[in-house]
Amino acid sequence: MTDASALATPLAVTDRLFFERDGATLDRDGAVGLTRSSLAASDDGELFLEYQESESINLDDGHIRSAGFDTTLGFGLRAVAGEATGYAHSGELSEAALQRAAATVSAVAAGHSGTQAEPPRATNARLYSDANPLAGTEFGKRTSLLAEIDAYARGRDPRVKQVMASLGGSWQAVQIIRADASRVADLRPLVRLNISVVVEQNGRRETGSYGYGGRFDYSQILADAQWRAAVDEALRQAFVNLDSQPAPAGEMEVVLGPGWPGILLHEAIGHGLEGDFTRKKTSAFADLLGQRIAVPGVNVVDDGTLADRRGSLTVDDEGTPTSRTVLIEDGILRGFLQDRLNARLSGVRATGNGRRQSYAHAPMPRMTNTIMLGGPHHPEEMIRSVQRGLYAVNFGGGQVDITSGKFVFSASEAYLIEDGRVTAPVKGATLIGNGPDALTKVEMIGNDMALDPGIGTCGKNGQGVPVGVGQPTLKLTGLTVGGTAA
Repeated sequence: MTDASALATPLAVTDRLFFERDGATLDRDGAVGLTRSSLAASDDGELFLEYQESESINLDDGHIRSAGFDTTLGFGLRAVAGEATGYAHSGELSEAALQRAAATVSAVAAGHSGTQAEPPRATNARLYSDANPLAGTEFGKRTSLLAEIDAYARGRDPRVKQVMASLGGSWQAVQIIRADASRVADLRPLVRLNISVVVEQNGRRETGSYGYGGRFDYSQILADAQWRAAVDEALRQAFVNLDSQPAPAGEMEVVLGPGWPGILLHEAIGHGLEGDFTRKKTSAFADLLGQRIAVPGVNVVDDGTLADRRGSLTVDDEGTPTSRTVLIEDGILRGFLQDRLNARLSGVRATGNGRRQSYAHAPMPRMTNTIMLGGPHHPEEMIRSVQRGLYAVNFGGGQVDITSGKFVFSASEAYLIEDGRVTAPVKGATLIGNGPDALTKVEMIGNDMALDPGIGTCGKNGQGVPVGVGQPTLKLTGLTVGGTAA
């Protein structure tokens, strides 16, 4: 049962949004009653109510090219019987729409004599502000910021030919009602700024980009020192790329930079530790719990409890408080990421990783902030130990096969390491391997663990959710590097 006093404000706010707004045709007691009756024969399920405001502003070449504001309101009703799930959703929040949904989802439990699973435990945690970031500053101030970014970037160097910047924010209010009438609510801010620049020198054009954000209001985005540092970083990357040469190919030692390169860990390792893949035996890690899958010293956690981080949640989209889940401890596989359905079927506890893109989607196991913890080595020591290799600082896109763990990732910023020194920047480098094998090739772990700046969005089964990653500098031996050098 949720502690109502701990969540009084979110519950009160969401009650007003869903049941007390002008023209509302669904009251709280009616929603609770229909949820109870439609889930009576089920093992689990919930009514997920969502209201969201979101905006995006895009600048290109000194002009606002697009700006949008959107409001969504709706519900998703889920009934779970064994492994079967019935799900219905509607953008019409009314008693009639909920009755239609209840008739649909209750069919999944026809003839089933389920026992309702215990509701999630209560939490007093508040990991971010309840305030709506879109209401905190004037819209004109946000558009002016993008114009300032354009002017600042062009004023830094005459080689700047194009500036693109986008600002986005959202405020999501959710309330989750269960068959036992317990309710939990959450108010979730999210903002992000992205900057991309194109520079030209001697007829060659290159791009650099940087972004940052999190679960806070626009004040941290609008601060002069923050956005200027972001512009400077985008410019630095672009100028590095102007001097880059084709990347070599072959098997070599690779040093991964801290922070955002943790996206490789997220994709190549993290997805294979999600409870639906492991329960169905479609993950390369499915039968390896308690076994060594990495060298000693490798420690990986998924932590949804970090304040203000992009991937953090006070409660997940099933109402379970998020947690710090140990996945790998000193190289030993210790745990998986679980939503309620897969946890129940696997005989373990839910870890607070049940997530959904919106009310129109059923929840499934997803990562929050996936992090490799730091080790004993100084980054300079790691570079000095490499005779010939690649130093990959930033990554772009990549592809992963969950069943085999095979991955291909493109480095957006990388350098040669020659005789223990970082030398020329290279372009077109890709890392090729598989997740389980890569964990056995970690040779040195840096003492500089860093989180990404707050830009990650993870896709799975057609759903996208905000996530975070982090890692220290890592040295791996014997990775295959795909290059563009002749």
